[in-house]
Amino acid sequence: MGKALIIGAGGVGNVVAKKCAQNSEMFHEICLASRTKEKCDKIAEDVKKQYGVEIKTAKVDADKTEEVVALIKDFEPEIVINVALPYQDLTIMDACLETGVHYLDTANYEPKDNPKFEYKWQWDYHEKFKDAGIMAVLGCGFDPGVTNVFCAYAQKHLYDEIKTIDILDCNAGDHGHPFATNFNPEINIREVTQVVRHWRNGKWVETPPILDKDSIHFSFNYPEVGERESYLLYHEEMESLVKHIKGLERIRFWMTFSEEYLTHLRVLKNVGMTRIDEVEYEGCKIVPLKFLKKLLPDPSELGVNYKGKTVIGCVFDGVKDGKRFKKYIYNVCDHAEAFREVQAQAVSYTTGVPAMIGAMLVLKKIWIGKGVFNVEQFDPDPFMDLLTLHGLPWKIENFDGKLPEF
Repeated sequence: MGKALIIGAGGVGNVVAKKCAQNSEMFHEICLASRTKEKCDKIAEDVKKQYGVEIKTAKVDADKTEEVVALIKDFEPEIVINVALPYQDLTIMDACLETGVHYLDTANYEPKDNPKFEYKWQWDYHEKFKDAGIMAVLGCGFDPGVTNVFCAYAQKHLYDEIKTIDILDCNAGDHGHPFATNFNPEINIREVTQVVRHWRNGKWVETPPILDKDSIHFSFNYPEVGERESYLLYHEEMESLVKHIKGLERIRFWMTFSEEYLTHLRVLKNVGMTRIDEVEYEGCKIVPLKFLKKLLPDPSELGVNYKGKTVIGCVFDGVKDGKRFKKYIYNVCDHAEAFREVQAQAVSYTTGVPAMIGAMLVLKKIWIGKGVFNVEQFDPDPFMDLLTLHGLPWKIENFDGKLPEF
């Protein structure tokens, strides 16, 4: 039995709250908090109707450590599940340190004024969390999160040495909007407009952003959805996996984008709407990207008519008992099925379910430690078992497809 404080009431927060409520024998008390309490109240109302479970709600500004501390002291949770904005990771971690409470998130920290995300800032908290006798679990969504666990599983069970990893993220769904992002537009657009990096032969190699005409992409045949154009992209889980996967020579991350999405984004970038610096407009200072976020569809409301599937997984090339071979571990998630269960599209579902599972493993003391950890540092087996049990079944197949050689 455990008490969980969930911070963030967007699409992922909705999923985490409902999946925790589905497992009320484990999460016997739940509090959902956000800057906008009305969002929390709406989710709590849904939870009561669907599962007969009462969850508490609260207003909190997660930019202010003192407010998070006050909320933790009032509710007294055993774990804080952070599904707020990545800008707020450190203030929430500070609050957990001050109150002696375990921490878990789904995305690594990035500063508001610099579109650069990396684990350095959070890894620097390791000794503080260790001294406090508590743990922080970083990146426990799908990617990062499940993809990291797939890698740990492959390292434990399939290979003596993994040579290469290709993480492939496909959203083959259709939400019916000309242009929308599947999670927070501000974070999404900052992510996909960056210079691309991948790890090869002991160093990071830079290539052009996905909007550049020289970007690297290829067509991959995804299970159940078929051929989709997949673009090389930098993604945070690579940073931790190069530390924890033995013998790794190369790791790359690929994500699908439609030409329509890329065209919209190129135009928005060209006219300055993706800028994150302030501009003055009619006597007011605004950040163009924040204004754009206000105009775009709310990702938490995309699920109503969403059709199609997501396919996310890892292709491994490695050696076992002197033999070299490739394996593909992946999950397929249906947008419509996710909406029927928890009123969310599959991108929110595939992030929220692993966050609940990670919190469950911490509360059950199956994942144990003092300090700051990425999920591939834990035993992958109980996590893999719970994925199937809680709505994200996975498959392992021999891989004989083609990937770009470089």
